[in-house]
Amino acid sequence: MYTISFNGKELNVATEDALFSPREADKGTLLMLGHVAFTEEEKVLDLGCGCGIVSLAACSSGVLPERVVLTDVDPLAVSTARKNMERNGFPGAVFVTGDALQNVPGADFTLILSNPPYHTDFKVAKTFIEKGFNRLLVGGRMFMVTKRKDWYKNKLISVFGGVKIYEEEGYFIFETQKRSASYAGSKPGKSKSGNGKTGKNGSGTGGKARASKDGKRSGK
Repeated sequence: MYTISFNGKELNVATEDALFSPREADKGTLLMLGHVAFTEEEKVLDLGCGCGIVSLAACSSGVLPERVVLTDVDPLAVSTARKNMERNGFPGAVFVTGDALQNVPGADFTLILSNPPYHTDFKVAKTFIEKGFNRLLVGGRMFMVTKRKDWYKNKLISVFGGVKIYEEEGYFIFETQKRSASYAGSKPGKSKSGNGKTGKNGSGTGGKARASKDGKRSGK
């Protein structure tokens, strides 16, 4: 158990040793959240939710829990995220166990946020990006954070047509927006090189969900 603060709200977060980042909130996830401006109208997909840090931040920023879907391939992560949402006063979210977006209901998300497993090959990230695009409304945004740049930059450009990149403390935060109903590239799965907008220590958008760490941590 550790404590974390979003928008002045102190949250108690339980975790498990088997989950990602089991001692404190992952720094990359917190950096990504610093670039996200949540609004009450958002419908959020917490993709690879871990212990639910992203969803806790969203609901602390005014997003209604029933407009949040949390999914992870690990049933332990999903059950831990459910407990964390409920113990912090955010009941009513949708929890899904499945590989990538398998079993995720809906194709009307306005925000998808993910800290993909970037220490493995790119198969999972490829699925997250391509299938995530299909689940966003036109105008919806995807945020990702990794420690790798070029593959993600090229892949996001090939699917979305462009990307903003913020580099902070050894992490790359990617922000992209769905501007049409079809992939920017001729075929999904084939990345094209292109020009992304890169901002070192970029300012992101207004009304950021600021996060501060205190104590131990768990997954995202």
